[in-house]
Amino acid sequence: MAQVINMPRLSDTMEEGTVATWLKKVGDTIAEGDILAEIETDKATMEFESFYDGTLLHIGIQEGETAQVDKLLAIIGDEGEDISALLNGTAEAPVKEETVETLAEATIEETTTEAVAIPDGVVVVTMPRLSDTMEEGTVATWLKGVGDTVEEGDILAEIETDKATMEFESFNEGTLLYIGLEEGATAKVDALLAVLGPKGTDVSGVVANFKSGSTTPKAVAETPKKEAPKKEEPKKETPKVEAPKASSSTNTTATSNGGRIFASPLAKKIAEEKGINLAHVNGSGENGRIVKADVENYTPSTASAGASVQPFVATGEESFEEVPNSQMRKAIARALSNSKFSAPHYYLNVEFNMENAIAFRKQFNQLPDTKISYNDMIVKATAIALKKHPQVNSQWFDDKMKLNHHVHIGVAVAVPDGLVVPVVNFANEKSLPQINAEVKELAGKSRNKKLTMQEMEGSTFTISNLGMFGITDFTSIINQPNSAILSVGAIVEKPVVKDGHVVPGHTMKLTMACDHRTVDGATGAQFLQTLKMYIENPVLMLA
Repeated sequence: MAQVINMPRLSDTMEEGTVATWLKKVGDTIAEGDILAEIETDKATMEFESFYDGTLLHIGIQEGETAQVDKLLAIIGDEGEDISALLNGTAEAPVKEETVETLAEATIEETTTEAVAIPDGVVVVTMPRLSDTMEEGTVATWLKGVGDTVEEGDILAEIETDKATMEFESFNEGTLLYIGLEEGATAKVDALLAVLGPKGTDVSGVVANFKSGSTTPKAVAETPKKEAPKKEEPKKETPKVEAPKASSSTNTTATSNGGRIFASPLAKKIAEEKGINLAHVNGSGENGRIVKADVENYTPSTASAGASVQPFVATGEESFEEVPNSQMRKAIARALSNSKFSAPHYYLNVEFNMENAIAFRKQFNQLPDTKISYNDMIVKATAIALKKHPQVNSQWFDDKMKLNHHVHIGVAVAVPDGLVVPVVNFANEKSLPQINAEVKELAGKSRNKKLTMQEMEGSTFTISNLGMFGITDFTSIINQPNSAILSVGAIVEKPVVKDGHVVPGHTMKLTMACDHRTVDGATGAQFLQTLKMYIENPVLMLA
């Protein structure tokens, strides 16, 4: 049976997409999971995979063409199958025509099909794909509970992915009839997340069929927007935990006996930084949810200030806590393990004289409204040096090596869940103040989990700086597909030899980890010599 594939919605703001490249052509055999095409959205160019087996019978949008979401993209079916009715628009069959919506950021995949007698108006919501590398997601917080009315555009829940905790909204309206994953639970992409529909609708059969595999995202009919007739019978209770409602007398979202606290990720982050116990904060958001403003405006009360604090454990008693690995932590573990055990690392250590750099920065920062850091100087100097040594600015592939002539510097930023690497594009072409402003903005977005995928992609080289923590030297794991990463230590005051005399001086140690498949020892050493010239004579960066 032929399957109709429409232009997917690959981001929360996507209204149309452009086919950048078809990776399959008419007549090709398609297996489930094959990449059909690369789709350019308003945020990134993303690979689009098939959820079906068969033969590619028709391509509806050619390379370079742009079309609205849900327009005919392709048809997959049996070889030689007659699809003229589908092409002529005479086969509208809501069961036969299928739409696959793989969502990349903050969107929901909502599916229905008559094959399992889904009641009119009922929509199955599955775990969305909220990043290009996401394989599973964790429900951080439900913002709606079973029985709540949901409007199109309402935020249903916060989903923790491998890159961030993201809010995602409903594309349909109705009543939340069923919740398939409780808070803290993790499931693969396309697992049953929730069911929406007319109030009182019995969806137990839909849930059972979905869990048994009778209803899957591989059989998706276009979701009807019209509202089904109301039913008089009382709704069937679903044995799932509902999100707590704010009471009429208070918006407090935690109880004294340790009830769950509902707060946005940003509110949690600010509370952690300020040392505020969220159990004492009243939430003004939907369903009593604590938002940023609640934490920023919080003033400790007399009662909470005077409350007694019980010791965590008795003296001498062993204790521990188990902290589930976040999606970001899992992703970091996979990426670094793959890099460490697939790329043959070796390390080059250098120590630079920083006297001129210190004097240069002091003079530069005397300019009005100007302030640069040593890290900004290192980013700029590294970018210029990479331009002269493209071998270090390269990437390894099984069948080729890619020498990049553009320089995109990834700057490692520590966040509570691990590490992210936002990218300063064309760093060699930017001034020191421009680099300073961009790095500050990206670091702030990183800590608030506001980075977009586009801001984390495309680096050709990475810098990791722990000097601000007093670390003098260390080694890093290469951020693949980069060929090298530079580890920057602290500037230290120490005796140095100058003109045959021991005098006070300032030095900084750097260690570069190199992939021996692309960067030979002599190549890496020559790059570090060029970098030394710019760091120890920073005025050359202004030429």
